[in-house]
Amino acid sequence: MKIRAAVLEEFGAPLAVQDVDLAGPEAGEVLVRLHACGVCHTDMYSASGVDPSGYAPCVLGHEGAGVVEEIGEGVTSVVPGDHVVTLFSPQCGECVNCRSGRTNICLAIREQQNLGYLPDGTTRLSRDGEPLRHFMGCSTFAEATVMPEIALAKVDPESPHAANALFACGLSTGLGAAMFRAKVFEGSTAVVFGLGLVGLGAVAGARLMGAERIIAVDLSEDRLKHAEHHGATDLWVGGEGVVDRVLEETGGFGADFTFEATGNVNVMRQAVESARIGWGTVCVTGVAGRGETLDVVPRYLITGRTVMGASFGGVKGREQVPQLVDRYLKGGIDVDALISHRTTLDEINTGFDLMHEQDGIRTVVEYV
Repeated sequence: MKIRAAVLEEFGAPLAVQDVDLAGPEAGEVLVRLHACGVCHTDMYSASGVDPSGYAPCVLGHEGAGVVEEIGEGVTSVVPGDHVVTLFSPQCGECVNCRSGRTNICLAIREQQNLGYLPDGTTRLSRDGEPLRHFMGCSTFAEATVMPEIALAKVDPESPHAANALFACGLSTGLGAAMFRAKVFEGSTAVVFGLGLVGLGAVAGARLMGAERIIAVDLSEDRLKHAEHHGATDLWVGGEGVVDRVLEETGGFGADFTFEATGNVNVMRQAVESARIGWGTVCVTGVAGRGETLDVVPRYLITGRTVMGASFGGVKGREQVPQLVDRYLKGGIDVDALISHRTTLDEINTGFDLMHEQDGIRTVVEYV
């Protein structure tokens, strides 16, 4: 079938919206008609060429939501008409990682997915007979896509597609970091560094887990206002004095939980140094630049702090994304307030421009 898609032709260049071919699903695969897709920093990072694992040409996009249109042989968890969220982080339930129960990082299709292919090592996307690679196994900057069954979360059809798209990456990453990875406890103090979609998700997640004090830190006054709306109790402008202020206001001990959502290694260090002596948990979600390292004084670890990362916020996609969507439908998460701009596929590059300008929280592409 012919579809319109945004193709990354070469690194550092605008995406080219054009006609491409999409083959039907093979065994274990699902064709999804996309209705919405968020424009995420990870897409911009790969398009820029600084991502060492990036590849071109490919169809970008991974924060998608839509409706199942066709299923391949052996697919049992979804049927045509089901509403789904795309998952760059799949959940097979059978690999050693899934069976361990200790992580959300599924290994089933990881190798081929990282190379831009579907599990069998081929693609369903092509142009003029030449294959186009699938970005993060998703390629949702397109009118439709084919994905593995294990990389789709079936959600309540009452939930709007535009809202669902945010659960495909950024929002779930922040929520999950607080709820599933760090496991914020009731009555605790949490500090969130960086208030993009991931950071605001961490603020909301900490609130849902019963944190008593949620300190939101950012350089943007506008984003601090967003954080207040989503549950932050304290709004601080970021800078060099933040660590001292956290210690001063916690009796010299530090915060029970700190979340880093900037990708800045200096801020990551602030998150470590702001964590509570004895049991402070530091959860890093930001992606640092190529070659950058985090410099941590060992005594911060020796004195009881735990530093962890969170891929997709520790969320087990097929199982827990539907639960998060239900929390939204019940009024626990104001997803609509996080959608700052809506655009069309033909204007996809506008979404990147808005990110460069730090204008808004999330741009969503809507397909008619």
